[in-house]
Amino acid sequence: MVAQLSKYDVQIEVVTTLPNRYSTFSTKAKAYEKSENVAVHRIALPSHKSGMLDQIKAFYAYYKQVKKLVKEEDYQLVFATSSRLFTAFLGAMVARQKRIPLYLDIRDIFVDTMGDVLPRKVAFVVKPFLSVVERYTFSKAQKINLVSGGFKTYFKTRFPDKTYRWFSNGIDEEFLKTDVLNSNKEDMAKRLIVLYAGNLGEGQGMHKIIPELAVATSNKLFFRIIGDGGRKQALMSAVEGFNNVELLPPVSRTQLVAEYQNADILLLHLNDYAAFEKVLPSKVFEYAATGKPIWAGVGGFAAEFIKNEVCNSAVFSPCNHTMAIERFDELELIQQPRQEFINKFSRSNIMQKMAEDIIETTNASSH
Repeated sequence: MVAQLSKYDVQIEVVTTLPNRYSTFSTKAKAYEKSENVAVHRIALPSHKSGMLDQIKAFYAYYKQVKKLVKEEDYQLVFATSSRLFTAFLGAMVARQKRIPLYLDIRDIFVDTMGDVLPRKVAFVVKPFLSVVERYTFSKAQKINLVSGGFKTYFKTRFPDKTYRWFSNGIDEEFLKTDVLNSNKEDMAKRLIVLYAGNLGEGQGMHKIIPELAVATSNKLFFRIIGDGGRKQALMSAVEGFNNVELLPPVSRTQLVAEYQNADILLLHLNDYAAFEKVLPSKVFEYAATGKPIWAGVGGFAAEFIKNEVCNSAVFSPCNHTMAIERFDELELIQQPRQEFINKFSRSNIMQKMAEDIIETTNASSH
């Protein structure tokens, strides 16, 4: 997005964090960078393990630093991209303080998700508070971009007078410049490599699907799981002693591309919660760009999207290992280019259109 916006005659200030998602993996980045018309501030956060309390502490540290950084600055528009409600909330606060337009890019329905994921008693206490924060946040926005068409009913019912955009997730350049490598299966008795790479939290529910799949396919499939998150320990305990499951820590994007190349099948899974029937995981796009078969345990909008847009994919109901095994036979175990998908969902193309919309919103507000 910044690359596309920087082509215009504007000054862009980005306030984000230093890489911090996992306590087990970090990458180096400068705390401050400045180019011709882009300044990037990266705020250091305390290391965390994806637990709720850790994330609250991390956000509070971010909140304090952002408020300090922007206090004396003069802006024409605030753009906030958020899978977590409070990042959008912070953007709304800054926009209100500066009396300028707010453009929100929404990647998850936080209140809906928390209502499903949190224990019932906790959700009963927390959800009313979150709903107030949500109303405040979205009431301040001039435009709201929703990355999933599955979000439409939720937001249009609650905020019918808002202007919406539908710029989806896309495929990053790293995943468009890959060569095919042959898998080395000598140490795995020629079993097919099924790769999952991503977060291992409650939302993904890998601890609910991998153990059953691994037992049922022990002579046929080898599961390589790369990532970290709040439910990794539960998964580790559930597959302890298995000879066809390997758990690895998070890796860099360069290493990730190599892992995709070496895999036979790419696995995607979301937990069996109603809230996840509205989402469209960004992982779909990078998986699809590889041309590898995709085995996806998703429902709702994501299931329909994959069936309609991604060839050589097999979709099964979340947490249903019996159905997963049945659908596995639908996959062709070949690498199959998806050029039409790539042309349609290249992130650079999507971000260019979004950048034009942001500039239009900024110009409209200055007149």
